[in-house]
Amino acid sequence: MADTEATTGPGTAADPVTRWRPVAGRSLAGARKDSRSTRAWRVGSSAAIVTAVVLAVLIVPPLVNLDEQAVHLADKLLPPSAAHPFGTDDVGRDLLVRCVYGLRVSLLVGVVAAVVATVIGTAVGALAASAGGWVDRVVMRLVDVFSSVPHLLLGIFIVAMFRPGVWPVVISVALTHWLSTARIVRAEVLSLRSRPYVDAAISGGASRWRVTVRHLLPGVLPQAGLAAVLMVPHAIWHESALSFLGLGLPTHQASLGTLVQGARSSLLAGDWWPTLFPGLFIIVPTLAIAGLAGAWRDRINPRRRSELML
Repeated sequence: MADTEATTGPGTAADPVTRWRPVAGRSLAGARKDSRSTRAWRVGSSAAIVTAVVLAVLIVPPLVNLDEQAVHLADKLLPPSAAHPFGTDDVGRDLLVRCVYGLRVSLLVGVVAAVVATVIGTAVGALAASAGGWVDRVVMRLVDVFSSVPHLLLGIFIVAMFRPGVWPVVISVALTHWLSTARIVRAEVLSLRSRPYVDAAISGGASRWRVTVRHLLPGVLPQAGLAAVLMVPHAIWHESALSFLGLGLPTHQASLGTLVQGARSSLLAGDWWPTLFPGLFIIVPTLAIAGLAGAWRDRINPRRRSELML
């Protein structure tokens, strides 16, 4: 009996806890290493895609002058080849060039709209949190009211008031995407108001405006910048949806949404490339931007990153 207890008691090789503890430790370390390598690969690939996209939209348009009205019926709906890597559209225009031009327009809309929406959301959120009281309640109730309306529906209403063009789409996207930034900034300002240096500034006689500008706004800039970067993919999708519905840019102007919209009849006829490549130009760059934004989020919030690693 003593021999049996000696071979199966705690601390022996037969003890399940002791036997599996080293394995569990190695598994946890391996999981952390795999998580870091996966994150590094994701960030590297996202950065490479974003760099390629930026270089393409900066280099290709000056080298290739796209004629929006050009028609080459002899090259109509050619499949991908060495001469036309992405094939041609229903009037013979090179799809690779048109996708690059469309991506340039979509990025312009996305970046400008994200910046404008971030400025509006930061101002509204900081105002609500700094003023407090009934101002905070009224502003946030207005934010709730606008949030209850679907973005696309409100965007259609705004775009319908203008002629088709780039800037109506920018205005539409900006006016429908500042709400989440306002909530984030308000929460961050409320958190910063309880910091000792803010109490010291108020005790020293600093005005509410000075405290907001000098102490609170600099503290929310990282979160506001992250919100702007995360908003760029959403703005690109929003522009593509409006253009696909025929409410964004003119149908002859190259944008990713108009390219997909114009390729519907070709897809029904069995020609897949006019739809596939513009769709990839929407999906791949936006996922890459979102990947970089996720890496930025993990950097400014290490606690969340450590929780993900565990």
